[in-house]
Amino acid sequence: MKKSILFILPDLNAGGAERIVTTIANHLPREKFSLSILLLRKEGLYLDFLQNDVEIIDIKTPRIRNSLKPILQQIKKRKPDIVFSGFGEVNAYLSLFIKLFPKIKFIARETNVVSQHVTRREIRFFYKFYNNYQKIICQSDDMMNDLVENFKIKKEKIIKINNPVDFSFIEEKLENATKPESYREGYKNIVAIGNLSSRKGFDNLLKVFNNLKDNNIILHILGDGKDKELLYLLKQDLGLENVIFHGVQKNPYPFLKFADLFVLSSRYEGFPNVLLEAGACGTYALANNCKGGINEIIQPKINGEISDIENHEEFATKILEILNENHDSEAIKNSIQSRFSKEMILEKYFEAFESIVSHR
Repeated sequence: MKKSILFILPDLNAGGAERIVTTIANHLPREKFSLSILLLRKEGLYLDFLQNDVEIIDIKTPRIRNSLKPILQQIKKRKPDIVFSGFGEVNAYLSLFIKLFPKIKFIARETNVVSQHVTRREIRFFYKFYNNYQKIICQSDDMMNDLVENFKIKKEKIIKINNPVDFSFIEEKLENATKPESYREGYKNIVAIGNLSSRKGFDNLLKVFNNLKDNNIILHILGDGKDKELLYLLKQDLGLENVIFHGVQKNPYPFLKFADLFVLSSRYEGFPNVLLEAGACGTYALANNCKGGINEIIQPKINGEISDIENHEEFATKILEILNENHDSEAIKNSIQSRFSKEMILEKYFEAFESIVSHR
């Protein structure tokens, strides 16, 4: 008999959690599972990539704080075998009410190192109830250790599953791809991708590029977010003509494939998909030394390196060193595929789902 899974997300905009849930939903075996995705608002570019047989439930609730009642109503109405909540703040709120549904198995997928990401006291309160979840999926050792040490989560509750990379999807998006028009000949092109928020550290990256003005290097930043205007002003104040903001790109992969270097400037992460995808495109990476599985992804001198972006001059020097080296794009791809391929990671999710529904 098929088991039903209800995934919960705010939307399907371009983000790590959204990408992972889309990948899982697209590839779970239909003979074993029926799938629904509950969205607070039905929007986002990943809607276009979702298989047609995945039901979308739109509760039309823009604010997360107002979403709890309609979420609980949908769970009560549908009675799924598994509720899979894939967004930190929703996970936290939901944890308080899990015991209202004793026959349903609840899984939370954490998205970040919680102690770094959740600063509001009223939200941290709900983590007192996190042990109510049957299982909590973390993508990195940093995330696991943080939950155990700072939130007293039982180790047996936690499953570590890294994020997958869908190589076939990326190859499809790169079919007949050409170099972006903004990639100028005679220049080294560096790309950074992410939400324009403090967490992603683009302010530090602009300060790094203040040390690279005299070099033929262009920084291409893909993404949008609440700090956009602040970053535009910082670019202007620093006089950075070598930095281009491109906004969100529906297909970012040509930017990655044809880049001379990918830079991850984040202050903290969960397990950065974009770092995996840069490697899947054969592009060498330089990542800030932050929490969130960076050292589990980077194999030094093979697919990338790690440095401290807070030291702007040192990070700029490291960029110059890397740009003067040659890197084997096939070795970079193999480094990622051998450890994080979609097939390997999805098998772990299948096992987790089957294990939890068979456990009484």
